[in-house]
Amino acid sequence: MQIYDFDTVILGGGPAGLSAAIYASRGAVSTAVIDVSMMGGQPSNYLELENYPGFPIVGGYDLMEKFEEHADKFGVQKFPMHEIENIDLLVEPKIIKTKEAEFRAKTVIIATGAQPMKLGVPGEKEFVGRGVSYCAVCDGAFYKDKVVAVVGGGNAAVEEAVYLTKFASKVYIIHRRDALRADKIVQERAFKNEKIEFVWDSVVKEIKGADLVTAAVLENVKTKDLSELSIDGIFPYIGMVPNVEYISGQIEQDAKGFIVTDDTMKTSQEAVFAVGDVRTTPLRQVITAAADGAVGAVYAVKYLEARKDIPQKV
Repeated sequence: MQIYDFDTVILGGGPAGLSAAIYASRGAVSTAVIDVSMMGGQPSNYLELENYPGFPIVGGYDLMEKFEEHADKFGVQKFPMHEIENIDLLVEPKIIKTKEAEFRAKTVIIATGAQPMKLGVPGEKEFVGRGVSYCAVCDGAFYKDKVVAVVGGGNAAVEEAVYLTKFASKVYIIHRRDALRADKIVQERAFKNEKIEFVWDSVVKEIKGADLVTAAVLENVKTKDLSELSIDGIFPYIGMVPNVEYISGQIEQDAKGFIVTDDTMKTSQEAVFAVGDVRTTPLRQVITAAADGAVGAVYAVKYLEARKDIPQKV
């Protein structure tokens, strides 16, 4: 097995991770980025972004490609498609083992992001890929002239519902409250779209079907009445959960599992920083993730400059 030694190893190649890589490398420390998939992270699946400064409208993949090119300019070593087997943050140096290699790091920056929260209802797991999807951009085209539902009331849910109207004949937005949480400008687009119909005060209790999804069983949270909504697909957007597999238990986390940091992105474990959506933060956007990455990397470099005694090998 190949063994690598780095000053800083960044876990995750999304906007937070790549931003951290740029700043760490510019700080003249050896830097590596490890990702379980390709570089770019979740934004690579976004059709368009219109709130990243300097880009009035830009494709998510295109923006992240620019992030990656910027990191390449500074010689960041990238290790995509590495399946993590174990992470030990309690030793010096820190150890990250993948199926392909072992990485030893004086500092670690966790930028593993978050993933969509599951509904946790009967039928959801069984119909993933057969009517249940968590990515409208990835799967929207499969629902041309079909009826779909989006679950949630935040920006992601409403934006994806509007996107789905490009393909579907009808899009239901199912929300447990009687008002959306999305930004006003996003709400207005949905309210003006004739293909969108709102199902208020309702939650999904079950997803039904045979080979493919055919219906969702809904419960009105006020009356407790049950109803069945005929659909061909359902897209849950009810929140995010942090990607903290192999990390939990080694550092302080909040009740939802997100990593707790201070203003410098330092975690409760020495020489370990967390940036982007994986940490406790009031806003999860590409711009805040990138800003976190910059802060975390700068302070990781400061830590390295102050610690000349960190062992190079176990």
